[in-house]
Amino acid sequence: MTSPHAAAPAETGSQTRSTDGIHQVSVLLYSDDITTRDAVRAAAGRRPARDVEVTRWLECATAFAVTEALDAGGWDVVVLDGEAAKNGGLGLCRELKNEIYQCPPILVLTGRPQDGWLAAWSMADDAVPHPLDPIRIAESIAGLARQRAAAR
Repeated sequence: MTSPHAAAPAETGSQTRSTDGIHQVSVLLYSDDITTRDAVRAAAGRRPARDVEVTRWLECATAFAVTEALDAGGWDVVVLDGEAAKNGGLGLCRELKNEIYQCPPILVLTGRPQDGWLAAWSMADDAVPHPLDPIRIAESIAGLARQRAAAR
């Protein structure tokens, strides 16, 4: 359900901090496929951009784990795999956007470029299609982190 990459349980509220112009963010990642989770983490790395540093990752393999983690608070960016089995990330995204007050920005991973309309329907803040482009993933996570910091 979660990975060893997760830090201590999240406190209530966002963890976005800006130190010397660097936004330090926490990322929640959902996919039932460990290779997809590994690909996203590798693409973003520790520094997806010069001004964005990922200080904490939480990997979830079930939609229930995502909901619990978001209820606990403290996540700045959420990445959901639209191709996940049982509970796809697109439907989960729409549910989260409708039910969570001030929901963190969400990046969805779609099955193909033509699924952009599904990402729009899901109310996602950004979308990256499969096959995953590491540069687009890093840019998207950095952009969403900046968006979250600006909203604060």
